[in-house]
Amino acid sequence: MSSLTRPLVVGVTGIAGHALAEQLGPQESHTLGLARRGTSPVDGVEPLHADLTDPEALRTTLQGTKPTSVFLTAWARQETEDENIRVNGAMVRDVLDAACADGTVEHVALVTGMKHYLGPFEAYGQVDLPETPFTEDTPRRDAPNFYYAQEDELIAAAGRHGFGWSVHRAHTMIGYAVGNAMNIASTLAAYAALCRETGRPFRFPGSAQQWHGLTDMTDAGQLADQMTWAATTPGARDEPFNTVNGDVFRWRWMWPRLAELLDVTPEGFDGEVVPLEQQTEGMAPVWERIAEREGLRESQLDRVASFWHTDGDLGRDVECVTDMTKSRLAGFTGYVRTLDAFARVFDRLRDERVVPA
Repeated sequence: MSSLTRPLVVGVTGIAGHALAEQLGPQESHTLGLARRGTSPVDGVEPLHADLTDPEALRTTLQGTKPTSVFLTAWARQETEDENIRVNGAMVRDVLDAACADGTVEHVALVTGMKHYLGPFEAYGQVDLPETPFTEDTPRRDAPNFYYAQEDELIAAAGRHGFGWSVHRAHTMIGYAVGNAMNIASTLAAYAALCRETGRPFRFPGSAQQWHGLTDMTDAGQLADQMTWAATTPGARDEPFNTVNGDVFRWRWMWPRLAELLDVTPEGFDGEVVPLEQQTEGMAPVWERIAEREGLRESQLDRVASFWHTDGDLGRDVECVTDMTKSRLAGFTGYVRTLDAFARVFDRLRDERVVPA
């Protein structure tokens, strides 16, 4: 039996989960999509509802579903890293114990990210950082980190239930999802709409390091491709993999090109960091006006834009470049040009009336 015969996507309404469900749904499989809201954004994916922090609800919801693979793409942000560790570690453990109850799971893929190398939110970029490009064999940083707790719970569950596993360390993700807490594409598209509405320039909000230095990103489709590859490739069993597009760029190159795609006037770094949260303070009513006039799906700005998270990415004072050699040598050959990834998502956001055309 193929591990993709009955895949279970946990967090199907998020950026990574949505992209994965779109890839799996049209195939000859019965794809299950688990989310707190109990809805599936993709036709042909069976929606399942459960609070991922409620072990009993998970057991009840997943009883008898008999998934052959599990893709963990969800997490729940807490006030402190200690709480992140407790809640998100337990979530991995409880989801997998419930999903594996029937003994059918062959592979589990877990999505984490660059905080594996950069440290947790509370000490982001402040730990003893490894040299770039980041490689999967880099020792763990000396700081509490919920990604480490998730990996440990994954490996422990594999020991209990006998499945193979993979970990996918994504960078800043570009993809389509509405209401997601960490969405740079919809955040920048919404920011551009506010700039057009108020006559302001599309000002780069971040640091000198991000403006001038090299960086990379992760297209959600690239992540989905790598996860399904790992689930069906024996040589990828029980391994962590970095997951980025394959190209590198500088924001001073990317920013004016995004401005052209979004029909705004770019303004580059001028020596001062001006976060998006500061630039857009008090603009919720402006967005409501745009949404009403243009017939948009979401009138609440915080359902479309996550300014705090994009500020974190663009305001970093450390270089973040990721090595993909490990998965390349194992046979994964996916490549996406980051500018093209942005263009595709901007077009979709406009087509589906999330942002104005």
